[in-house]
Amino acid sequence: MSVVIVGTLDTKSEEIGFARDVIEGQGVDVHVVDVGVMGDPEFEPDTSAAEVAAAAGTDLETLREDAERGEAIETMGEGAATIVGELHDEGVLDGVLGLGGSGNTSIATAAMRALPYGVPKVMVSTVASGDVEPYVETRDIAMLYSVADVEGLNQLTRRIISNAALATVGMVDNEPDVETEDKPTVGITMFGVTTPGVQAAREHLEEMGYETIVFHATGTGGRAMENLIEQGVIDAVLDVTTTEWADELVGGVLNAGPERLDAAAETGTPQIVSVGALDMVNFGPEDSVPEEFQDRNLHVHNPQVTLMRTTPEECAELGEIIAEKLNAATGPTALALPLDGVSMLSVEGEDFYDPEADEALFKALRENVGDDVELIEVEADINDERFARTIVETLDEYVSAG
Repeated sequence: MSVVIVGTLDTKSEEIGFARDVIEGQGVDVHVVDVGVMGDPEFEPDTSAAEVAAAAGTDLETLREDAERGEAIETMGEGAATIVGELHDEGVLDGVLGLGGSGNTSIATAAMRALPYGVPKVMVSTVASGDVEPYVETRDIAMLYSVADVEGLNQLTRRIISNAALATVGMVDNEPDVETEDKPTVGITMFGVTTPGVQAAREHLEEMGYETIVFHATGTGGRAMENLIEQGVIDAVLDVTTTEWADELVGGVLNAGPERLDAAAETGTPQIVSVGALDMVNFGPEDSVPEEFQDRNLHVHNPQVTLMRTTPEECAELGEIIAEKLNAATGPTALALPLDGVSMLSVEGEDFYDPEADEALFKALRENVGDDVELIEVEADINDERFARTIVETLDEYVSAG
């Protein structure tokens, strides 16, 4: 077993050396990758900073002389990603540990994101108590707040670095006995307001012999599913909840980017796409909603989440966007419309009930979707058992025919 430590030995040699000693004390090999740019290490790493720079297509002296700090960090991140990827492929990386401030966090997590899901990844960081999305993105990286700066060893940093080192050892030394079966895997998107329908669909699929992976459509969830489709982990897609596109269009906080809905189309993965939670745009606490939207139909979901109803005009544009995405599909594709409501909140009697807006969405989809996309319309809301069974049976037909 071997743990790779990624760190800037020009500034963190003492702390990295301590982490190395803790891990080796557990009988686990350590491979240190130096990503420091400005100075020389206090001990000899297994992979030098010069080798990391070369892996990024440059040399260390050039970075020292010519690069701005941000450019140097980005370059060393690229090189570190290449190095750890090669170490993993060679079978000499069972887990990776990083520790440092924002610069080393950026470099080390870039390397971690290059590794497959399931490989242990632990980052001790001074920025771990803030917004870590830029560092974690869609990967399974464990972030541990360092509390104090990673600068010198003391009663606090010794304990925290030891905890991180031992946690990494625990992960690589106790590989979980994860049951794997030769079943087709279906990726499903879900939101709180589409949960009953997704749960019903998941249960039907599992009864039919599928494995399911459910993604919370919070931006990173959608991007994670797209990544796994590209990697071939997901064999079919039940994209019930496409709400991230509402945030992308209108400016909400849970957007998944303009590539959302591209992966299945490009890979030919069988997919059923619906319109779950396109009745809403997500913001944070109520006082965080932009002033331009203060007069809109708002629903306080909880103290941290405020929802805004999409307008007929926005819904029409969303329909055009989604139709265009589906028209680009190279594999079996269906568009499923729940005509009685696209979420818990848009059914009759609820806060976001707006037949005009829903019809604008449906009309735009009907008018713009191509002939190669199967159109399924169900007189039920998205959480109705009938809708769940319909889309599951259609997806099963696509997979069975493939």
